[in-house]
Amino acid sequence: MPVNPPQAPTLSGDLLTIHRLLQSPTQIQRRLQTIQDLRFVADKILTARYRSSGGAVLYDVSEPIFNTREVESVAPGAEYPKDVTPEGAAALAAVSKWGQATQLTDERIKRNARPGDELDRVLRKVVNTIIRKVDSITISAVASAVTATSPAVDNWDVSTANILRDIETAEAAIEDLDMGYNPDSILMSSTKYAFMASDDKIATLRRRETTDNPIYGGDIEMLGNLKVIVAPASRLPSNDVWVFDSTQLGGMADEAEVDPGYTVGEMAVQIQSERIARRDAWEVWGRRITVPVIQEPGAAVKITGTNP
Repeated sequence: MPVNPPQAPTLSGDLLTIHRLLQSPTQIQRRLQTIQDLRFVADKILTARYRSSGGAVLYDVSEPIFNTREVESVAPGAEYPKDVTPEGAAALAAVSKWGQATQLTDERIKRNARPGDELDRVLRKVVNTIIRKVDSITISAVASAVTATSPAVDNWDVSTANILRDIETAEAAIEDLDMGYNPDSILMSSTKYAFMASDDKIATLRRRETTDNPIYGGDIEMLGNLKVIVAPASRLPSNDVWVFDSTQLGGMADEAEVDPGYTVGEMAVQIQSERIARRDAWEVWGRRITVPVIQEPGAAVKITGTNP
């Protein structure tokens, strides 16, 4: 007869190992490194790195790359004409601590045939939630700062669309500013990526019978000289497409100092765990102390009119 409630599955082996792991920041860090699919879109868009001081970062916006005075012909023995190097507008951004905590009970550990999977699930959810938040505020900051637009020929889901021309036109708009920007990335939603990957005009220009074609299970990682970055539509402030210079647009300002008890990995997410003995549970929490910095808004253009 069935037992009600069901008996908890027995465990022999690594229960003690999991508890020791939760007590060791070094072991948690190694566990985080095995979760390969967790990546910030924010760090691909804003590749520069800034150090905060006193909880904020000071930076220049749209710093000119040319001096204001034209170069002149200099006569032999004459003094070179002098000019003052122009600076961009000073801006200040305060870092914020984005984090969340969750509990991992002894029962959840004991009743899983693979206790390590339960720990991975908890870590994954915490880190995923932090990634979603940081990505959302970063992409929103980019969308607010970037004012330049380039209209699409037509919606990307119709036969009259010319997706490659739309992208090349946006690149040209950035390069024609003559500010030293070199577009190297394109950001779009999963739906826009689907339109681009299945576009007949782009397909005819790709190499045939090669395994990196989307039809064979490959991805379009590069389009021309642009690295393709795909984000869920829910993280984008609008269903547009952005072309930008990731080396010039800006960066993430992280508070790099790690407080006692925390472990931090390549994703800049800090994790800590604590035993709650009276609840027969562990509390696991994560955080990222950061702020997106948009230093060169002119290094990006938004392609509008792509919506179906």
